[in-house]
Amino acid sequence: MAAGVAELRRLEWWLEELEQCINGGDNVCGPRKVADELVKVQVSLNNIAGKRERIKILFKKIEDVIKYLDPQYIDRVAVPDAMKLQFILAEEQVIPSRAALLEEVKNLQPILDSASIQAAPDHAAKLQRLSQIHIQQQEQRHDLTDSVKTLLEDYNKMTLLLSKQFVQWNEILMHLEAAKEVKPIAE
Repeated sequence: MAAGVAELRRLEWWLEELEQCINGGDNVCGPRKVADELVKVQVSLNNIAGKRERIKILFKKIEDVIKYLDPQYIDRVAVPDAMKLQFILAEEQVIPSRAALLEEVKNLQPILDSASIQAAPDHAAKLQRLSQIHIQQQEQRHDLTDSVKTLLEDYNKMTLLLSKQFVQWNEILMHLEAAKEVKPIAE
């Protein structure tokens, strides 16, 4: 109801703005009401139409034109009642399940009207802020993952180089021991 009152006030304000635009902003000739001017135009059109038979006929046929423009008009004319009955009978098995779903929606309506659901728009700002924090944390995680990956690659390279160095030193020691024929001390 409050939304209707607000909408009515908005329309009144809009009408006043429109009247000011029509008056040119000055009220020298007195305030002209748009509705009054429209009534005058309607009366003039009716007077003109009353004098001419062709226009009277056209005004009478306006209702027919509106009826023909209705999208459901073709369905009413083109689809006979027997065909409509066949459509309903074809959907006979599905109708109870849809009715059950509608009943479930009706039963869940109080939940949709609850204060927590109605307050959801108020939480949108908080959710937006949390989303930004989440995105930042994902970026930080990505950067940290890249950093850890780089450290592991460096560790693996260093381990490989040290292993190669130890192998080289072992070969050098073996060659030096073989050259000097150093015998290990027996216990």
